[in-house]
Amino acid sequence: MFMGEFNHSVDTKGRLIIPSKFRENLGDVFIMTRGLDQCLFVYPMNEWHRIEEKLKALPFTKKDARAFTRFFFSGASECSLDKQGRVSIGAGLRNYAKLTKDCVVIGVSTRLEIWDQEIWNQYFAQSEESFNDISESLLDLDL
Repeated sequence: MFMGEFNHSVDTKGRLIIPSKFRENLGDVFIMTRGLDQCLFVYPMNEWHRIEEKLKALPFTKKDARAFTRFFFSGASECSLDKQGRVSIGAGLRNYAKLTKDCVVIGVSTRLEIWDQEIWNQYFAQSEESFNDISESLLDLDL
């Protein structure tokens, strides 16, 4: 399971250090793709295969299913870490998430998310204000 929040920077070559706490669970090869809320999602291969099966089961006759599947898979790329624990993030993904320098890498259970620090701070502040309302609107999860 991935959890925690870490601040890192993208270098001039588009490389980002993945926190050492997350590296072992990611494995040698993993998938990075466009996420929701203008961040990047990073999945270990076993989790990627699970999501891939669910998305393949969506009816291609549904417009929303086709649109989401296109969005999700077209941005996906297979990645690995270099010897310094860095991942190279392609220009398309960096542009999508507006990653320029300062980033936040967060663990979200089965995936990592990579955020531009300013966008993360705005998202977090907005979500923090409505956290109680959000929790009340969700089903009782027995947390």
